[in-house]
Order: sequence, then structure tokens, then C-alpha cells
Amino acid sequence: MTTFTSTLPNSLLELLNKKAKELNMPKNKLIEKALSIYLTQLNKAEYIRSYKKMAADTDILKIAEEGMSDYLTQLKSDEI
Repeated sequence: MTTFTSTLPNSLLELLNKKAKELNMPKNKLIEKALSIYLTQLNKAEYIRSYKKMAADTDILKIAEEGMSDYLTQLKSDEI
């Protein structure tokens, strides 16, 4: 594991100390968990933005519809 050193505002450090004591958890583990959750949420937000952008793109919708049509044709031919 790599060591990481950072500075935090006093107010945030106080909240971190308080919450770590409440949860009976080391501060570094609390930071690790919080950062992991935050980065996951950023990724989800990026996916949502990209899907919303694609939903408004008529060319992408046409390609998707053509792909689904081909997929349906393939499924029907596999049934026989």
C-alpha cells in the first residue's frame, strides 16, 4: 500500500476525527471508504451524462434501433 500525505481544512479534520470516533474506525479507513464511494458516484454521474447525451443524438438512436432489429431477427432465426 502506498502512503499518501495531504492537508485538510481544520473544520474537515475535526469532522473526520469526530466521525472516526463515532464509528470506531481509523481515520485512514474512513477516508478510504469515503473516497471510494465518492469516485464511484462520479463515475455513475458521468455515465448518466453520457447516456442522456446519447439519448438526444438521433444518429445514435438509429444505430441502436438497427442493432435491436438485427438482434430480434437473429433471435427469431435461432428459434427454428
